[in-house]
Amino acid sequence: MAKPTKREQRLQEFYKNNQGSFEAAQAVKLLKEEKSVKFDPTVEVAFRLGINPKINDQQIRSTVSLPGGTGKDVRVAVVAKGEKLTEAREAGADVYGAEDLVEKIGNGFFEFDKLVATPDTMALLSKMGKVLGPKGLMPNPKDGTVTTDLAKTISELKAGKVAFRSEKTGGLVQMAIGKLSFSDDRILMNLAAVIDQIIKIKPPSVKGTYIKSVYISSSMGPSIKLDLSTLGSVNKPTAA
Repeated sequence: MAKPTKREQRLQEFYKNNQGSFEAAQAVKLLKEEKSVKFDPTVEVAFRLGINPKINDQQIRSTVSLPGGTGKDVRVAVVAKGEKLTEAREAGADVYGAEDLVEKIGNGFFEFDKLVATPDTMALLSKMGKVLGPKGLMPNPKDGTVTTDLAKTISELKAGKVAFRSEKTGGLVQMAIGKLSFSDDRILMNLAAVIDQIIKIKPPSVKGTYIKSVYISSSMGPSIKLDLSTLGSVNKPTAA
């Protein structure tokens, strides 16, 4: 049997000493105390929901604006035509175009994080599902990435608006909520926004317990279970 690595040993010791569930503020402090990597880890939250993704109206898909930002420069590409290209450029789009950009993407260009399209250009992207879908880049009205209001959408995406959806099995919803270098308040502010949105979009047909468990984790770090009874009181401080 292979000998555990130092990181594995550290995690084993952490779980031994920190069993049970914690309030969000305490969980964030524990993540920071356990940081053992040289890079700035991403902080993620994972929800196990009491949904059945096989039922259409229980397929969770939504967006949330993270008030504390994501900690990364979001590169936005826009597929549009005519005056909308000018609007995209003036709104700060990193890449913009029509047929030329679609062709470029088809040839392997993916130097962007979000793809936005105007409704009249979706026909150009209709054959790109197999290319964009697996990367989570296909524009979708439910995500707000198929729109005529390019200025607002580009601004929101760059400010920290993120899309999320439930996985096909298990009722799992997970997303990044910032970097471990963020202040505690900034992480908690983002977490509170996500919790609020998850509760807000509860499908009416869901019976029984909706939020079954919530874990917060960091890259290469531990995963910490949150106390469900305290989710409603997660601190919502004002960003500094």
